[in-house]
Amino acid sequence: MRLFFALWPAPRTAGALHDWAMRASRESGGRVTHAETIHLTLAFLGEVAAERLPAAIEAARRVKGATHTLPIEQARYWKHNRIVWAGPNETPAPLAALAAELKACLLKAGFELEARAFAAHVTLIRNAREPRAALPELPRVDWPVGEFVLVRSVLSREGSSYEPIERCALSAGGRPRAR
Repeated sequence: MRLFFALWPAPRTAGALHDWAMRASRESGGRVTHAETIHLTLAFLGEVAAERLPAAIEAARRVKGATHTLPIEQARYWKHNRIVWAGPNETPAPLAALAAELKACLLKAGFELEARAFAAHVTLIRNAREPRAALPELPRVDWPVGEFVLVRSVLSREGSSYEPIERCALSAGGRPRAR
């Protein structure tokens, strides 16, 4: 099964980002991410044998993490992978710590992960071209981060569908609680 860990926004936040992406796609073309699949990837595991699923869940349960807010302050086009994304100007310290600790726990559990540095971004348009004009102003949205999710991705001709497998709640004290 194809797995990844992510942050998932509330439906209202996802809807506002989706509406923005629909407007932005007028300048960039491309395929807009469906509101229900908008997320921020923390760690991509790729194809994982079913018998390794408990190890992924156990690694996630070892992660300490603090609740925080993800600011959505900028939108950019990345030419190298042809996406339009939105995210913070700088990665919030609690998010950087969460991503680093999750990566460390997964590596210790024997999972192979991408070597590149974590980049806090939310892909909103794929297969985009460089926008012809400035992207529209981003909506003001709240994205409170109270949990991270282990997700199964199923690929089809219509795109990816996502199935949450495990949720790990974060706390103000930095100790996750599995739900």
